[in-house]
Amino acid sequence: MPPSRRTGNRIPEAQELIRAAGERLTSPRSAVLATLLDSVEALSHHDVEERLRGVLSVDRVTVYRVLDWLTGAGLAHRIAGDDRTWRFNASRGRKAGPHAHFTCSACGKTVCLEDVPAKLALRMPKGFVSREIELNVRGVCSACH
Repeated sequence: MPPSRRTGNRIPEAQELIRAAGERLTSPRSAVLATLLDSVEALSHHDVEERLRGVLSVDRVTVYRVLDWLTGAGLAHRIAGDDRTWRFNASRGRKAGPHAHFTCSACGKTVCLEDVPAKLALRMPKGFVSREIELNVRGVCSACH
């Protein structure tokens, strides 16, 4: 995937989100978050690395660390893929709380479904405590349909 021409345009937005979170601003943090903000679908580490090529010279380990930092800071969230690959999406200025995702079973594209409530009223067996729920809808995206 070629680097996004718009990633650079999203740098100021990424910087503002990092500052608003009270976190230290660095070029890799800004560039990785801008890359996530520029994408409508969740991106794997490799996708982010590819899109940064030509935008910022950054090594693979730094990208991993920044993605991990972004999720820890609540600026992004990660989604487990069927292929055992994490995919990341920007929180876009809102807290990365529970929400649903759609994953295309043909191409693997994953997108957030904001209008689907992921909060479920579950009746847990006695002694069980629910800590996290992941709601993933699988199907075929418009490009693969």
